[in-house]
Amino acid sequence: MSAAGTAEVAVRHILSDKVTGGILRPKTRTITWASAHYTVERPPSGKHTVELTCTECSASLLAEVRDPSTTRTLAAVMRVIGIVCAVVFFAALAYAVHEGGKTLPEGQSLPVLFPISVVAVVVTFVAGPTFYVHGRNYTGVSMLDAPKPRRGHQIRPVRAERSRVRTRR
Repeated sequence: MSAAGTAEVAVRHILSDKVTGGILRPKTRTITWASAHYTVERPPSGKHTVELTCTECSASLLAEVRDPSTTRTLAAVMRVIGIVCAVVFFAALAYAVHEGGKTLPEGQSLPVLFPISVVAVVVTFVAGPTFYVHGRNYTGVSMLDAPKPRRGHQIRPVRAERSRVRTRR
């Protein structure tokens, strides 16, 4: 677990990225990587750039580190946006089902809000979980754009191991 003034990240070097399967079998994507763990110091305020080195290929990667309060604020905002998207999703879905199920007299069309609600359902179906999960995993450390030879890398948060209890029935 990282202290308040630090963040634990892993630099991943992508070794292979294969997609198998096809028409008769489901597609499966397999990514293999080598990783190195780093503990980076957070600035007291604002953001600063740190240099991380890939242990596999010795590439120098630049990462931007945000201060703890901004990191917590951005993570909370993303989770709140995800929750708001869930509320909008269910409200728009209920409205679309309500209006779409009506039998209209000849010559009358659905209200203008109906297509807007359908678009809102589609957008929030994708955006809600994306914002919520990204907000839960946000560490305030992001990789700056790397030149082409260094694009086969990722910076990921390191999670503390959680003990899992499994029961068999």
